[in-house]
Amino acid sequence: MIDSRTAPYAILMLRVTLGLLFLAHAGLKVFVFTPAGTAQFFASLGLPAALAYLTIALETLGGLALIAGFFARVAALVLIPVLLGAIIMVHAAAGFFFTNPNGGWEFLALWIVGLAAVVLAGDGALAVRPTFNSKATA
Repeated sequence: MIDSRTAPYAILMLRVTLGLLFLAHAGLKVFVFTPAGTAQFFASLGLPAALAYLTIALETLGGLALIAGFFARVAALVLIPVLLGAIIMVHAAAGFFFTNPNGGWEFLALWIVGLAAVVLAGDGALAVRPTFNSKATA
């Protein structure tokens, strides 16, 4: 049974944690690899270089939306394909475990499950924009 008193706070914790992870990864692409370096890496994978800039923008805006609880379900849903792309294009060849050379895909899979939980459960507590509810409130 789900405790309706504490469940919204569990989603808040998940939302904020996922948002911070996305901001950290966007920051890595901006401040460590640089946007140009990230674009060059994407091109080396056979992807359009411009996709790197879109990825940085999605990670940044999606991370902020998750933290704030602003359309968190939508943000989580939009971010899932970013992680699927990272698994398919970068991490799948390295195997499952993140400790493998070049990192595996287990962490990204867990991250996807967390995003899916936000999609299914809603925005949680302290959201800027709460989840739409089918019940009318007076």
